Amino acid sequence: MGHSLRYAVNCSILFTELPLLERAGAAARAGFRAVEFWWPFDTSVPGDKQVDEFVASVRDAGVAVVGLNFAVGNMPAGDRGLTSWVGREQEFKDSTAITVGIAEQLGCPQFNVLYGNRRPDSTPERQDELAVANYAFAADAVARIGGWILVEPVSGIDSYPLKTAADVLAVIDRVQRHSGAENIGLLADLYHLAVNGDDVDKVIAEHTGRIAHVQIADSPGRGEPGTGKLPLERQVEDLEARGYRGWVALEYKPSSTTAESLEWLPRERRALGA
Repeated sequence: MGHSLRYAVNCSILFTELPLLERAGAAARAGFRAVEFWWPFDTSVPGDKQVDEFVASVRDAGVAVVGLNFAVGNMPAGDRGLTSWVGREQEFKDSTAITVGIAEQLGCPQFNVLYGNRRPDSTPERQDELAVANYAFAADAVARIGGWILVEPVSGIDSYPLKTAADVLAVIDRVQRHSGAENIGLLADLYHLAVNGDDVDKVIAEHTGRIAHVQIADSPGRGEPGTGKLPLERQVEDLEARGYRGWVALEYKPSSTTAESLEWLPRERRALGA
């Protein structure tokens, strides 16, 4: 799958048998040189001790962090981002500063900034206006460390408005018209796109140049490649053939133990990268 593309492990959905602070080490022992995380804290503005412990756990593991999510609110309760959430603007800004501080210490280059769900206490127009402003703010904040903002289509949450690649590209276009930010791109999660009914092959054929990061899981079930029906191997090869040179992050729910769920990817392939 993808002859020279680099693979990273999402340590917020894999290695969940272990406490969060032990997962980067487990990924290293499994042969990976790069990891990514969803927002690794319970609050948008964690204390210094929590931040220091997280940073140390990654440094001690000797792996690169190639992706980090911005704070999303209460994810188990269904929240999917603060970017368009009217009333939480200051929290978004405060959390951005902490994220940039972590990234400076770890050299993290990419940040998944989830859009946020539609809210009954606001209007879509007001939310979209705020999202553009917040994405521009975030892009400026991470530009100082050479970082990129990623915008992701998501499945499984009806009130999350970005479901297709076209939905995301329209938002990115708005942000770029508003601010001129160039460090903002599409996070192509092939699982979410497929589940939402997007034409993944068409997205790859037409928009590979705008894809800044790739995540994979099979469908149905969101398990490892080979557990479902998606042509992930071919699609990753198509991305590579069209010039994609970024990371392919494994963001699936292991069907058994994490170690067993990784058997589809030979150890020598895991070590490519950072």
